[in-house]
This record gives sequence, C-alpha cells and structure tokens, in this order.
Amino acid sequence: MEKPAQPPPYSETRPGFTPASYYQGPPPQQPHSSQPSFYPSIPQPQPYQPQQGHPTIIVQTTTSPSVGVLGSGPSHIVCPTCRADIVTTVQHIPNCRTHCWAAILCLFVCWPCVCLPYCMNSCQSAHHICPNCNAQIGIYEY
Repeated sequence: MEKPAQPPPYSETRPGFTPASYYQGPPPQQPHSSQPSFYPSIPQPQPYQPQQGHPTIIVQTTTSPSVGVLGSGPSHIVCPTCRADIVTTVQHIPNCRTHCWAAILCLFVCWPCVCLPYCMNSCQSAHHICPNCNAQIGIYEY
C-alpha cells in the first residue's frame, strides 16, 4: 500500500507579506502621496486637565419634582417652567373613559344617569396648572 503524497512545506511567503504586518493595521500614510487615503486621520482628544488655582464647579440637575407627586387634588411643587414654589390648580377634563361610561349607560337605557360620568371627578383626568405662569405641569388620570 502506498502512502498518499504529502504537499510540499510552505516556507515561502508572498512578497511584502509578513504575519506581523498583517495584524498591525493600515500602512502609515505618506505625507506627499498622490493617491487618495482610505483611512482619514482623526485627531485624538486630549484628556481633561484642570487648571491649578481654579475651582471646578459641578452642577447636578434633578428631574422635575412634579414627577410622581401629582394626584387628583392640588399638589405643592416647584413649577418646572417659572421655578416658583406653588400649589397647583386642578381642572377636571373629560377623557375617553368619561365618554365610554356615558355610552355604556346610554346603551343600557339609563337615560337619567348618562350625565353622571361628566359630573364625577373620578371619571375625568385632572390637569395640573401653575397659577403663576398658567403652564400645564402634568395630567393625572384615575
């Protein structure tokens, strides 16, 4: 039985190719090259170094204090628009749920009760408004 022929060893490499140059990235750019460069030069950002003798002031901002504190009644907050310490004015405005309850009462022939969802604050959304600048601060839906 004959042995299969082994391929010759590949000790030669292609001209201009070395394994180290393959992993080093693009070749360095020539400053007076007439060919276009495929790798644009990007300036590297310098790390921040504070100057001596000048204090560094860090300003921390927080989210609006009205987030999560609005309810069905007036709330004591700081207005995000005019930055005044206020108690909000609440306006109850009908929403889709109000109209759906009125339609359900109409379908079940409860004619005297059709206006009831429009009179109940729990069926409407509460719009919080700043009394100083009249800006809408938020909406609370039951």
